[in-house]
Amino acid sequence: MNTYYVVYKPFNVLSQFSSEAGKQTLKDFFDVPLDVYSVGRLDYDSEGLLILTNDKFLNKQLLSPALSHEREYWIQVEGLVTNEAIQQLQNGVTINIDGKLYTTKPCIAKILADPFVPPRNPPIRYRKNIPDSWLMLVLTEGKNRQVRKMTASVGFPTLRLIRYRIEKITIERLQPGEMKILSQGEMYNLLKITKQ
Repeated sequence: MNTYYVVYKPFNVLSQFSSEAGKQTLKDFFDVPLDVYSVGRLDYDSEGLLILTNDKFLNKQLLSPALSHEREYWIQVEGLVTNEAIQQLQNGVTINIDGKLYTTKPCIAKILADPFVPPRNPPIRYRKNIPDSWLMLVLTEGKNRQVRKMTASVGFPTLRLIRYRIEKITIERLQPGEMKILSQGEMYNLLKITKQ
């Protein structure tokens, strides 16, 4: 039987159940059946929404570049984000992917006024003389470390990165290390996926 979980992956946790070099994994936080795995991944140093399931069809649908599902990220960056940087991000910026230059697809980019987010453990390094700000990016593609490369390309290095939403599924009301269980109907509906 297929099972579906929405989890908030904490910072410095691998998006897998098997350990590597003594790092914490999903297994340290989430008690799910052995055949369940994460759909896609979040970098070790990123946090937020992950979907865990044993549904291979859902996995294929969500990871297919042709179906481009919306993914919303909340990013704390160094410096005060300018409207010019937002415009550049919206239009697409050139980043390096595996040694090749790649121009990102147009996306939604906005400055976020102090979003309500759980404290991070450990917290980001606070620097008194350098301000920081938050922005939101909504992407329909997911290249390796894309969000970090995008903010850096417009002059605002990422300090903290949270995936908040995939389509209509969010981590609202979840704390790092918490999960909720969804039915297949709820999951497919919120992800705008049509059953086979």
